[in-house]
Amino acid sequence: MGIDPGTANLGFGVIRIEGGHMVALDGGVIETSSGDTPERRLSRIHDSLFDLIEWHQPSAVALEDLYFGRNVGSAMRVGQASGVAMLAAARNDVDCFAYTPQAIKNAVCGSGDAAKRQVQKMVGTLLGLSEPPRPDHAADALAVAICHGGSAGMREAAAAARSTLARVGT
Repeated sequence: MGIDPGTANLGFGVIRIEGGHMVALDGGVIETSSGDTPERRLSRIHDSLFDLIEWHQPSAVALEDLYFGRNVGSAMRVGQASGVAMLAAARNDVDCFAYTPQAIKNAVCGSGDAAKRQVQKMVGTLLGLSEPPRPDHAADALAVAICHGGSAGMREAAAAARSTLARVGT
């Protein structure tokens, strides 16, 4: 499961790896009301993510790592949403992983400088969707899941290669 954290709109995307390709199972956005207090917004995010994780039972939750831009207030809210997402995963006994925006773009598009539209289009292509996923936050969350899925695949292949080399004695 991939997460694009935010307190107003938190994107989520669930993929399954089948052999050499990935399939989208679910994706969307958890929206909160700007009229709610910050703690109510975080509570809604936690409860919704907890239920989604419990339902889908992912092997891992991958989050887009906090990008510390010019707006410190925005970065703090994203950090809070990330913390709540990690708590929901931990309460479901699921490990979390974080990836920088550049690593995600590189995994999906082959370039850490890819534009948002390019990422959306590649997510759709990689998951065999008839059109790019929408809204943006859901597409970004699916990109995070793809990044982790590809990384997990590489880790598994490397572990298998090491195991084979150990058996051969090389």
